[in-house]
Amino acid sequence: MDRKASAHWEGGLKDGKGTVSTESGVLDASYSFKKRFEDEKGTNPEELIGAAHASCFSMALSMILGEKGYTADTIDTKASVTLSQGSSGFDISKIHLDVAATVSGADEAAFKEAAETAKANCPVSKVLNADITMTAKLNG
Repeated sequence: MDRKASAHWEGGLKDGKGTVSTESGVLDASYSFKKRFEDEKGTNPEELIGAAHASCFSMALSMILGEKGYTADTIDTKASVTLSQGSSGFDISKIHLDVAATVSGADEAAFKEAAETAKANCPVSKVLNADITMTAKLNG
């Protein structure tokens, strides 16, 4: 199963602008240097990674709880993605998941075990270890 997203960029890093969209059409947004590194309102890659991680984790936690015989009434996950600048440039140095759930019949130990399993095994948690391939073509 493949899911697709695309990005278009025009101009230099600080004065340029771009658009990002998904094949499904659910996302069609602009992004820029100011939206990513300053306080201009709008989306950026780290925000999108956070949304993907929070939603993937929540679904994985629901599945793992179900395997243990529990059904979540609610799972609310917030992802904080940290972009840091080091000596070799920028990188995503950490992601913190803040999870609150209501799960009838589950005790704290069962919930925490399920949450740790979901954190380690949801596909987005594993993405940093992904095999990243590329095709690059210069137009013109």
